[in-house]
Amino acid sequence: MATTTVGVKIDEDLRARLKDAAESLGRTPHALIKQSIALLLDRWEQGLPMAIGDVDSEAVPMPFLAFARGVGAQSVLRAAITAAYRRPEEECLPLLLASAALPAPARERATKLAQDLALKLRAKNRRGGVEGLIQEYALSSQEGIALMCLAEALLRIPDRATRDALIRDKIKDGNWQAHLGQSPSMFVNAATWGLVVTGKLTTTNSEAGLSSALGRLIGKGGEPLIRKGVDMAMRMMGEQFVTGQTIAEALANSRRLEARGFRYSYDMLGEAATTAADAARYYRDYEQAIHAIGKASGRRGIYEGPGISIKLSALHPRYGRSQRHRVMEELLPRLKDLILLARRYDIGINIDAEESDRLELSLDLLEGLCFDPDLAEWNGIGFVVQAYQKRCTFVLDYLIDLARRSSRRLMIRLVKGAYWDSEIKRAQVDGLEGFPVFTRKVHTDVSYLACARKLLGAPDAVFPQFATHNAQTLAAIHTMAGENYYAGQYEFQCLHGMGEVLYEEVVGREKLNRPCRIYAPVGTHETLLAYLVRRLLENGANTSFVNRIGNAAIPIETLVADPVAEVQAQAVHGMPHPAIALPRDLYGDRANAAGLDLSNEQRLASLAASLLGSAELTWQAAPLIGEAVPPSAAGGRAILNPADHHDVVGHVLDSSPEEVEAAMAAAFAAAPIWQSTPPSERAACLERAAELLEARMPVLMGLIVREAGKSLANAVAEVREAVDFLRYYALQARTHFSIDAHRPLGPVVCISPWNFPLAIFTGQVAAALAAGNPVLAKPAEETPLIAAQSVAILREAGILPGAVQLLPGDGEIGAALVAHQGTRAVMFTGSTGVARAIQRQLAARLSPEGRPIPLIAETGGQNALIVDSSALAEQVVADVLVSAFDSAGQRCSALRLLCVQDDIADRLLTMLKGAMDELSIGNPDRLETDIGPVIAGDAKQTIEAHIAAMRASGHPVHSLVLPEGTGRGTFVAPTLIEIERVEELETEVFGPVLHVLRYRRADLDHLVDAINATGYGLTFGIHSRIDETITRLIRRIEAGNIYVNRNIVGAVVGVQPFGGHGLSGTGPKAGGPLYMRRLLATCLEDLHIEGGMPDLARSYLSWLGARERKLAERLAQLPIIADAAIDLAGPVGERNSYELIPRSWLLCLPRSEAGFWLQLGAAFLAGARVEIILPSALAPKLKALPPEISSHVTVIESVTESHALAVLFEGPGDELAEVSQALAALDGPIRSIFGLTSDEIAGGSLYRQEALILERSISINTAAAGGNASLMSIG
Repeated sequence: MATTTVGVKIDEDLRARLKDAAESLGRTPHALIKQSIALLLDRWEQGLPMAIGDVDSEAVPMPFLAFARGVGAQSVLRAAITAAYRRPEEECLPLLLASAALPAPARERATKLAQDLALKLRAKNRRGGVEGLIQEYALSSQEGIALMCLAEALLRIPDRATRDALIRDKIKDGNWQAHLGQSPSMFVNAATWGLVVTGKLTTTNSEAGLSSALGRLIGKGGEPLIRKGVDMAMRMMGEQFVTGQTIAEALANSRRLEARGFRYSYDMLGEAATTAADAARYYRDYEQAIHAIGKASGRRGIYEGPGISIKLSALHPRYGRSQRHRVMEELLPRLKDLILLARRYDIGINIDAEESDRLELSLDLLEGLCFDPDLAEWNGIGFVVQAYQKRCTFVLDYLIDLARRSSRRLMIRLVKGAYWDSEIKRAQVDGLEGFPVFTRKVHTDVSYLACARKLLGAPDAVFPQFATHNAQTLAAIHTMAGENYYAGQYEFQCLHGMGEVLYEEVVGREKLNRPCRIYAPVGTHETLLAYLVRRLLENGANTSFVNRIGNAAIPIETLVADPVAEVQAQAVHGMPHPAIALPRDLYGDRANAAGLDLSNEQRLASLAASLLGSAELTWQAAPLIGEAVPPSAAGGRAILNPADHHDVVGHVLDSSPEEVEAAMAAAFAAAPIWQSTPPSERAACLERAAELLEARMPVLMGLIVREAGKSLANAVAEVREAVDFLRYYALQARTHFSIDAHRPLGPVVCISPWNFPLAIFTGQVAAALAAGNPVLAKPAEETPLIAAQSVAILREAGILPGAVQLLPGDGEIGAALVAHQGTRAVMFTGSTGVARAIQRQLAARLSPEGRPIPLIAETGGQNALIVDSSALAEQVVADVLVSAFDSAGQRCSALRLLCVQDDIADRLLTMLKGAMDELSIGNPDRLETDIGPVIAGDAKQTIEAHIAAMRASGHPVHSLVLPEGTGRGTFVAPTLIEIERVEELETEVFGPVLHVLRYRRADLDHLVDAINATGYGLTFGIHSRIDETITRLIRRIEAGNIYVNRNIVGAVVGVQPFGGHGLSGTGPKAGGPLYMRRLLATCLEDLHIEGGMPDLARSYLSWLGARERKLAERLAQLPIIADAAIDLAGPVGERNSYELIPRSWLLCLPRSEAGFWLQLGAAFLAGARVEIILPSALAPKLKALPPEISSHVTVIESVTESHALAVLFEGPGDELAEVSQALAALDGPIRSIFGLTSDEIAGGSLYRQEALILERSISINTAAAGGNASLMSIG
């Protein structure tokens, strides 16, 4: 009998009574509850009186109950599918080898047939246009990659100016003339001619080699003619890839090969639906196609006649596991109607395969269809299985069983799979336990053969359809099936334009006499592009048979080698590809944080139990001071769930001023011990804490969801980021720090925000601890409970209690910690205003060593994304939704301003609004929730007041309607507001509000200037296919984190170090190589990063060396880090770089001649221009500089005149404090000051160069054209 879970929310008193009663009866509390329910129901069924008071069941929160109910029980066969989801490759292959292997005589026959087919194919020297294109322009070549980008974007660009720029950018560097005439394919020659013409025009070379007539024509036509030439080439390519632009055209074009015995399955091209309107349009397209195909079929039946393939993601805008309930309610009826229509004409209808996380949802839909009585006794339902998935054989077991249980014969198309590169990347990004696909093509080939045997062994249940272009695979299946072929036993399939030449040797009585169905795409050029790119990648990979058949250097024996024998020759059968890092090993010397697969039914079931259990725990936070036993917080301030204020998550006992004093005393007592702990031991403690966090992720997720209002996916990311911080800083300490050379500051105050209550909190604390400092952690007032868990885990991992202390409370506690004389540094994440207040408070004093108290502040951002007309609209919309509305817009990095080129604005905004309408808003304790609450009532009021003001001033506003059930929390509807000028954004709106601005391409530079003028510089995004535009924007924008052709949130520790410039923070970047150094009193100049010496610095040192040789030699010891750039490890399909770039200005305040020369040298080495307040005694020194150096120095009279955000000071402590206070009093960004006394300068001290530069992270989605060419080409 199936069981389900119910939840009961009780208070502490009732819980205690229940526990006592259960213990006295020798039962568990759960058993007692179950028995009580049964007794109560018995009384009701017997008509006996029941003493039940009035209970408002709606008012009783039951966190995670809806989530648990959404996870169903699995059958044995379905459980086997899930269990194999990400199984290690070396565990999969031994089981597959036995099924895939042929007996020796059969293997010999298959090998001979494969060789015969390959020889005939090669002898024809008549490859189709697509094959010719793939071989002529290898994926590894510059031209091939540029062509993919061009083909993917060109025909989507409505304005000529951007199209011309794209042509110049992508075509001008390709050596197209080298390809001229080399290909035997007329199609490739024609495309090459068009591209040669365009390449010739966009270079600065003469027009030698072209006829004078052509030269004259081109001279008249200019770049518009180039556009037409490339457009013509694209159209020719399109005719090779698609059967027709309409279904009628496709049916007509297919008659020639139908007459020769080929069959067809038509695929209506199109992207996944983004909006409900998209889904409705695709449904109509399928409906019309079925009518047309059905009429053309002439009742030939599902085996002999044409069929259709449908893509489920095209029929529903939210086709994914998290929206299972909607999919089953909304998509299943639509799907049934299409299948009923296909049945009416008796044409086969295949459900196409998509990404791996959608597989089991597709199986749910298929089961619903198979047992629908209206579809009984018809065998035209088909399903596609991907052999590259590790689950494939188990999927077939289930499908065969399903067919038998439902008394039907299913059509099963076996393919190798088309999303391989994206599956690899997704697993790496999400930190999952393995890949859902094989990492070697040969493993997929073995899997394919094993699946083929299983299909051929169940003729009563399935009609196998073998889709392959590989002669060896074809021959092996032909041999495996035997010579006694009968109609309806099986068929082969190939892609239009890619396999017909091979199957000419298969179809027909004079050949092998086996049927082949052509998978025939139908659609316009606009819908072709994504399909085109996928096919180019899939068949153009270096391991592809299609690509290798044309290479005469590859022997036929190698080309048709038996994959079973190849795997059996491996040292370990199923060894993963060495060039593809497993998700856990992505970063090499530190483990990638483990994720949680929210598409895995077994993981969801386990998570449901943990979440229900977490809701029953008593969560408390109280001051954790030294070795003292923390007091109970039971009577403290209640922490309410922002999604449901009826849900009391836990209680907190806020700190008192006396506890602040006690904590500081404990910190000072622990400081010498912790400082003298070897960095390797500190690192080990942090690594143990990381392991504990990973192990407790499900329970911690429950707390994060309820206390911070985060979605389940965001809660996973929160724990992972905290783990990554711990491991990253541990590795930094272990590999780069020593006790003698790296001396900590002393007690560090960490003030963290509520929007990342575990990740940022843990990251701040971990960095300070790794550097050897004791920490006093003040979590956000709204989220102390998860912070208390973090500190408890750190202590459990071995951190001294006095080295990590928790002081929950409001802003007054934070202010008391900042003001305390014992505080040696402050780490703060929050608003710019509070950061300024902290800086002003710290500026009033110096450390005992006479240094300013360091402040590391990460504040807000007016983050913008610029989209030009070359961008892919579907990708832009997906990235904007995540960037603007994920976490209810409550991220420092969230998108606030979307700038769209006016040529595409109407279409893109229509799509964006439609996609917004599909978002699910509600309590984040449910898997289907996309957008949760904002943190508190005052935040809700501020955001809604802004929306109301913008609406009142006449701005177009698109807001969603809040659904029922959101009234008990602080929810704000996701909103889009159109504005005309950047200047209309006066402050950051910290919530789910996106402002949209249209711009003209000619005004791009003015737009960037306006964004820079806001003073913020945190994150910035670019969506463009034009390299020149991307380079131009990267060079001009003032932002710390830049993202190209991807979303702008979710910076990964050590991959995209995070932090901004100007009003967005002081630096250094969290999760970057300089962060911990700011937490040291002394350290070596061992940055392990090398830049190039600026020309100005080289001239200055040369000039100075002739006059002050020793000073010049001292300056030469400084590390050269300006304009340094390093690539950071990350997932495939991305390029992540970290750069050290010069500041525009540095302010120098020298006192002595040596200080004057030293400050100038430090500034010039950092690549900055200098502003200087010059004592009159040093004026002659400035005049002595040669003009080419002095022209980079500007004399000012007061700090109020300075543009610089970093200051080099020389002088005594009282003057340093005075200047610090003057800088802190200025409006605008926080200025950092770095001081040395004249004696220190005379004694050889130097300014630390890393403080004088800016950091920048750039993350580029290198697979934005639709696939990862580099990964596909690894072999």
